[in-house]
Order: sequence, then C-alpha cells, then structure tokens
Amino acid sequence: MSKVIYHEADRKDLSPLTDDQKAELKTLSEISDAEIDYSDIPELDDSFKKNAVRNPFYRPNKTSATARIDSDILAWLKSQGKGYQTRLNNILREAMIRSLDGNSQNDA
Repeated sequence: MSKVIYHEADRKDLSPLTDDQKAELKTLSEISDAEIDYSDIPELDDSFKKNAVRNPFYRPNKTSATARIDSDILAWLKSQGKGYQTRLNNILREAMIRSLDGNSQNDA
C-alpha cells in the first residue's frame, strides 16, 4: 500500500535562490518563445481534452460558508442520506465546470 504525502511550501519562508539558480533563471528569461524546442512535447488537440481526467490527488481547499437555500432543496439533499453537503458541493462544481466550458467554447 502506498502512502501519499502532501507538502505545501510556506511562501513567506522560502529558501533564498542560489547563485546557480539565479543564473539559470536569467538565462531562461532571455530566451524568446521561438527559441524553445517543443519537439519532444506532442501538440494537444481536441481528443486530449475529451479524454482528460482530473488529477486524482487534486483536493481543493474547503471554505465554510453560510448560504440561504430553499427548504425543499435542502430536504431533497438530506433525503438521499448522509453526505448532503458533499452532494451540494458536487452539484455546484458541475454547474461551475459547465459554465467554464461554455465560456471557453465562446472564446474560440
């Protein structure tokens, strides 16, 4: 059984860059996009997006919020058993993704 370890860097307490790291960043910043070799990276087409899956280790931060919702909606969510808050979050996430997908299609 593998154990997943999560680590989050403290952005307020980062180690200073070494001279080598600074030199590498300076060199990279001076390269134009046209000079970057992408030959080992396949071009992403529509089939990539259709077959893409969310990273299984993705865990968004949770925020506690108070919202007023209709009593019948809350009763319906609770009638399905434990986990009504998770179901509500999933419904909202699906709506958000549909909205974002719709916006990105309109941008094309």
